[in-house]
Amino acid sequence: MTRHRSLRHALLPAMIASAFAAPLQAADLLTITRDALENNAELASTRSQTSSVEAGRDVQRADLLPQVNASANVSHNRQYESQTGGFSAGSPGGDDNYNSAGLTLEATQALFDARNSREVEQAERQIDQQTYQLAATEQQVLIDVSSAYFEILRAYEVLEARRAQERAIGRQLEQAREQFEVGLIAITEVEEAQARFDQSRAERIAADSDLQVRFEVLERLTGQRYESIDALGKELPVQPPTPADRNYWVELAMANNPLVLASEAGVAVSRTSVAIARAQRLPTLNAFANYSYAEDDRDAVEGHNSASQVGLRASLPLYTGGRTQASIRQNTYRLEASQYDFEDQRRDTMQQVRSFYTQVSNDVSTVEARAQAIVSNQSALDATRAGYEVGTRNIVDVLNAEQNLYNAVADYASARYDYVLDLLRLRRQSGTLNVQAIEQVNAWLDGGSVSFTLPEESAPYDEAMEIGEPPQPLR
Repeated sequence: MTRHRSLRHALLPAMIASAFAAPLQAADLLTITRDALENNAELASTRSQTSSVEAGRDVQRADLLPQVNASANVSHNRQYESQTGGFSAGSPGGDDNYNSAGLTLEATQALFDARNSREVEQAERQIDQQTYQLAATEQQVLIDVSSAYFEILRAYEVLEARRAQERAIGRQLEQAREQFEVGLIAITEVEEAQARFDQSRAERIAADSDLQVRFEVLERLTGQRYESIDALGKELPVQPPTPADRNYWVELAMANNPLVLASEAGVAVSRTSVAIARAQRLPTLNAFANYSYAEDDRDAVEGHNSASQVGLRASLPLYTGGRTQASIRQNTYRLEASQYDFEDQRRDTMQQVRSFYTQVSNDVSTVEARAQAIVSNQSALDATRAGYEVGTRNIVDVLNAEQNLYNAVADYASARYDYVLDLLRLRRQSGTLNVQAIEQVNAWLDGGSVSFTLPEESAPYDEAMEIGEPPQPLR
């Protein structure tokens, strides 16, 4: 009995801490997050799209600025005439082969063009929308990296629990075999212990595989490979959301969630599309000035021709086959659809915030209950082992109690990571997930590190996992 209690005091803290001695240069959450913000391909794509949308504003604005065009021509001319009287082909006054050249310069300035003005306004609204989309992508990268990071730690702690379970049941199996050999128990108890050992071994193998797979997720997100990461400390501050007011978090989300703001900006973009369609019915007014110069080398003609012109040019569409009215109807329906999309995004965000607020609040109680479950199951195991030693319990009871203990250890680990991830998801839905929030969580990582071992044949593995160099931006 004393030996079991000392073993419990030696192993249980290690199982709860679930960490190795820290190897050198283990990566923490903040380091990996910065790697992702710098190297994540999806985020880089969204940044390029944002730059493209910003350039689109200058494209639309250019139509409102002065336009200067130049054209020139050089040609060889041959005439064929069959007329009589006057000059004719081949006569001294006419030349059927000559060269000509001309030059034209024209400058225009839009004085009134409602459509182009609305297109510039739409480009501004598109920039707003894309900026919010970029912020949403950044927050998605933050939550994806955090999820991948803590899923690794969760898988590791589950693996440690399964390893401890396999060792404990293995010792129980050896003890059962010894007792069977001296005739103290029946063969059925040995077979029961063997079955439980085989099951625990299968669970340990599955947990080991899960840990390796979890590590590889970070490579896709960051473009980097990590051999070890920092573990979560035992002293995790598990507290309800602050402030403890669900409506506060909902209001915060309505004002800051980038997906809500992007959807709202989408309504503004659609509204300007309606304005552009309506502007097609309005006149346009442009100022223009042009100059032309022409000359040729015909025998009977000397000198050159030139002309200049300054004036105003107005245009008014009278009938376009119904295109304008159809365009107005089309864009009005699109505006209506964008308004429904905005309302759907608001409702979804509100529901997500409420759910995660409730979940985080429940996680606080769950972590506490899971920790107490370890203590209770350890006491139950001690009592069952004592009963087994005096003959009031059988080996099945002991195996069940051992499995319950290690399941409780794994459940406690999962509850802690559920709390951390749900808290980050709440902040993401409320629009407050940023690098500073990651720094706060990173301060909780003081529990050693978790290492990852590559397969023995590392060369084929490295080749298979090579994701390649990122594309070089064009300038």
